[in-house]
Amino acid sequence: MTRFGQQYEEWMQRQLAEEPNARRNELPRRGLGHGSVAFLRSVWFPAVGHFHDLHAEWEVRDFGNGYRYLDLAYRPGGAKGAIEIQGYGPHARDLDIVRFKDLCRRHCLLALDGWTFLPIAYPSIVDEPKACQQLVLAFIDKFVATDVPASLSWLEAETVRFARRLLRPFSPVELESHLRVSDRHARRVLHDLVERQLLDVASGSQRARTYRIRV
Repeated sequence: MTRFGQQYEEWMQRQLAEEPNARRNELPRRGLGHGSVAFLRSVWFPAVGHFHDLHAEWEVRDFGNGYRYLDLAYRPGGAKGAIEIQGYGPHARDLDIVRFKDLCRRHCLLALDGWTFLPIAYPSIVDEPKACQQLVLAFIDKFVATDVPASLSWLEAETVRFARRLLRPFSPVELESHLRVSDRHARRVLHDLVERQLLDVASGSQRARTYRIRV
């Protein structure tokens, strides 16, 4: 069994063992959908390396006193992060007006209840897993400071987190302003992180103009 397969099975069994509510236990017991498993295998696990604070088929109450289920809920310290895998057929091509209105209402209810919502298109999982991994790291950074190598200095660690949150190439001037250091110091930090293969040069040949996180 692969490392992903082993940790995935342990994660699922742990959820079943820790959930006393039979109704909430029913969906994970039947197994996750294809899209959710593909997301976990190709996006979440390669980017994060574990399933801590992640819950499958998380139950939420709506304003009509009914129940709805999130594909995945990320809840470190009680935070409210919702991840939904959007299949092209049921969420776009085949969506009728009633289901479209209900989907919008569902998103509204989540937002009003304090959930941060991360919709991931299934075709992006298949075609652009690296881009999805970057989105996940930025999503996690909204709730916790994500792990960085222990060997990094404080400035280097914050630069990696800054690059993960930004989701676009950034210039040394932007990093200089964020870290409140000199241009020379910012460029030295960036150069070292490129050497460590944590950042990539996004543009510039003779002299790097922008950088981005390596995923």
